[in-house]
Amino acid sequence: MIVVICGPPGAGKTTIAARVRARLAARDVPVRSVHSDDFSSRTYEQLAEQVADAPDAGVTLVDGTFYQRAWQTNFRTLGDVRFVLVTASLETCLERNRRRAEPIDEQGVHVVYREFDDPDTDLEIDTDEYGPDEAADRILAASSGWLE
Repeated sequence: MIVVICGPPGAGKTTIAARVRARLAARDVPVRSVHSDDFSSRTYEQLAEQVADAPDAGVTLVDGTFYQRAWQTNFRTLGDVRFVLVTASLETCLERNRRRAEPIDEQGVHVVYREFDDPDTDLEIDTDEYGPDEAADRILAASSGWLE
């Protein structure tokens, strides 16, 4: 199963993905993570290649904005894919971005936020309402049903 954790920059995707990964690993569920920040060009093509080459067992967590519909559609062709949309207000995203060790350009946050094309989601989590642990709990609860 492939779980795509998507949303605007600063929404909390990476923090949540790390917590989900740790909890799955603690349960001895084979888990692998792929993060969009690991690629500097052809990001979503490289993400798709990495996921397509992954073993077919366990869970592959994919962390990226996926703000364009074409990227979402491409990932849906890879098999059992679930989209988790992580959202927050623009103000929250900007504030979290400012606190990053390597913040992205604020104009970029505005552009992605404004142009975000919401995917057909299997789960949506607003991180203005839920902290990282609660968000991870919600994903794990949903994924239990997805794995059956």
